[in-house]
Amino acid sequence: MDGFIFRNPVKIIFKEGAVEHLKEEIKPYNRILLVYGGGSIKKTGIYDKVMKGLEGKSVTELSGIIPNPETTKVYEGIELCRKNDIDFILAVGGGSVIDSAKAIAAGAKLDGDFWDELFMKKNDITDAIPLGSVLTMVGTGSEMNSGGVITNPDVKIKCSYGNPLLYPVFSLLDPTFTYTVPKIQMVSGIVDMFSHIMEVYFSLPDDDNISDNLSESLMAAVIRNARIAIKNQEDYGARSNLMWIASLAINGLLALGKGEDWQSHTLEHTLSAYYHIPHGLGLAIVHPHYLKYVYKGHGDKFKRFLKRVFDVDPSEMNEDEAAELAISKIQDLFKELGAPTKLHEMDIDESRLEEMAMNTDEFKVDYSDLKHEDILKIYKSAL
Repeated sequence: MDGFIFRNPVKIIFKEGAVEHLKEEIKPYNRILLVYGGGSIKKTGIYDKVMKGLEGKSVTELSGIIPNPETTKVYEGIELCRKNDIDFILAVGGGSVIDSAKAIAAGAKLDGDFWDELFMKKNDITDAIPLGSVLTMVGTGSEMNSGGVITNPDVKIKCSYGNPLLYPVFSLLDPTFTYTVPKIQMVSGIVDMFSHIMEVYFSLPDDDNISDNLSESLMAAVIRNARIAIKNQEDYGARSNLMWIASLAINGLLALGKGEDWQSHTLEHTLSAYYHIPHGLGLAIVHPHYLKYVYKGHGDKFKRFLKRVFDVDPSEMNEDEAAELAISKIQDLFKELGAPTKLHEMDIDESRLEEMAMNTDEFKVDYSDLKHEDILKIYKSAL
């Protein structure tokens, strides 16, 4: 394994009834910005439980955060923080809500424009409003990391920013809060967490290492628990396992000693910036097609993946056969869960693919050194 430094300061309270701990965790803060989505938390009763934990606090609300969160709501949140002297941001929702809260937390302390400073220039911040989360939808892992993704619809760019100051102070994880999420959103989250693990697993070094051992175990666990959850969305064992896997997938643990990749996420970010499709469903399309383009020279890794994740003996296969079967297994899994594996399934044609390829960052990573023409070929292969 390569050398590493690891730190994750997020306090996780994981249990049914976790929101009952909110009152204690929020005690040091007084002026709260409550950030949430379209109002489903009010229909399910989560809003009332959160407000009970916030009794005695000054609460300002920012609702209407959408999937693939956009700059507009971040600017609105920054203004609310400054106007009301907010000293803590509480995100109640999934990754889109938490990512927005992180951008607001950083942007409220900046003199300049948050999009330009953070997402374009990638400048380091020196201050941020502390934040916490009550998780209602799993997949992104934003509840236990310091990064976030925001879309600027004006320029059709979706990109990420991260800083240690943006780790949540605490995250409250109650698996029962995920029961009412629509099935397609659950599927999107499952694909997202599986893709997160593959981004670090299919990266150098390819030698036998503990990080890959952990990744293999978690990917196999995703498959087992996803099949149960698809049949019964209120199976506590499956939903709790998936919730914790999503956090572990991208809290830094699996990436220790690894190069990481993330080109598939870059491909998908452009896709959902243009077409606003659910992130996980976009990954179900582009990630296998990306792997088909870059697997050469890594056949032994795909053999190991077949054996340890899908329990298929690859001993009689050559490297190409093993890699192609492994990628086919990934696509079959996504189809089984109800996710698309081709662009046309989301009513996306080739009319904007060239523009998308030019708008997708090209960069060298462990498994690939893609140019814009390579990116275009991958998009076209996914039609």
